Amino acid sequence: MTDRPSDTGSFNPLLIAGVVVVGIIAFIALWALIALGPQLSSGNDGGGHALSKAAPGYAGIVDLLERSGASVDLRRREGKDAYPDEKVLLILTPTHRTKPEELTRLLEGAAGRPVLVVLPKWETMRLPGQSVKPGWAGIGVPVPPSAELMPERYFGKVRFRAPRAKAQSVAAEVAGRPFSAYLPGDAHTIESDALVPLIAGANGGAVLAIAKEHDIYVLADPDLVSNLAFSSRDRAEAAALLIDAVAEDADADALAFDLTLNGFGSQRSLLRFAFVPPFIGITLCLIAAGLLALWQAWMRFGPPLKPQRAIPISKAALIANSADLIRQARRELDGAEAYVHSQRLAIARRLHAPGGLDAAATDAWIDRRVKPGGNLFSTIARRLPLARNRHEFLSDAQALHDIRKELLRDG
Repeated sequence: MTDRPSDTGSFNPLLIAGVVVVGIIAFIALWALIALGPQLSSGNDGGGHALSKAAPGYAGIVDLLERSGASVDLRRREGKDAYPDEKVLLILTPTHRTKPEELTRLLEGAAGRPVLVVLPKWETMRLPGQSVKPGWAGIGVPVPPSAELMPERYFGKVRFRAPRAKAQSVAAEVAGRPFSAYLPGDAHTIESDALVPLIAGANGGAVLAIAKEHDIYVLADPDLVSNLAFSSRDRAEAAALLIDAVAEDADADALAFDLTLNGFGSQRSLLRFAFVPPFIGITLCLIAAGLLALWQAWMRFGPPLKPQRAIPISKAALIANSADLIRQARRELDGAEAYVHSQRLAIARRLHAPGGLDAAATDAWIDRRVKPGGNLFSTIARRLPLARNRHEFLSDAQALHDIRKELLRDG
């Protein structure tokens, strides 16, 4: 046996308060990450987009263009209002899993602005049992995109080819500017009656082409501008010259790389609006109000109040309840005679009036004791039962009460 007392205080208010606060913070952080997750993501996931530093990505050309003084924007929104400036070259980087309607929606959202579509080439995969470093693409296999990816209304019926040839630099000229374009040995090409070749492939087809009826450019092989082009200084320079020549031919002053096709869009939503200006202020105010309400519920101001009776026990409560019933029934005027009788009886008893007097004689006896020049008790006693409204009744009743206070010296 032991004399140590048992632990009966299992409920710790501070611990429960900490759990509640942590739960609230975690809940708010969860919804903030859901709303802003795509926008806050670094994007270095090994994919083929402008945020990726892996081989199929385009982070290298973006960095090179920015260092050379070009205006480069990474767009996370789509639609006409996402491109307020007119002279911008929109660069789309679809993947093998991009749906044709998604590409069509972005082409329509460009609203006639020049567009460069850089087609996908590499399908990446991870071997079972082997881990890949974060940001790496893994093993890549060159696969031409499906012809269904290209909307026929813009590009006609396209055909993709991947002829084997020797890697070489070919002379190219776009917008009257000659430069050298490096073509890898497995360069993909595109063919269509609705496209005009700008850079021809080694064995036919076009590596770079423009639509006949639209201001849309198509780069069939992304290795001319992707991070693979930065394996040498000459290839990196050729990639920058190619983008600059296309922008000059399109009369564009800025470049915009689209990220929505790669899952990094930040579309309009009420949830996202709650965590971005100007609505972030309202959200913070609501959070602060909720925390203050929680604090007020947690902290008591003074000792707990005991529950009161529905009907208090006292003479004052009885009188107040009776008066309230009379007021709700609108029968105040019916109690005029009873009120006069009660006041007459109280004054006569306290001042020891002679016995055997009737009401009129008692009123006359009281009048003789009222100060000269004041209201006579008998006059008000006759007038009170004849009151026509509540105002007259209260005025005369107050006058009787004042006479009683004057004669009896009480409240």
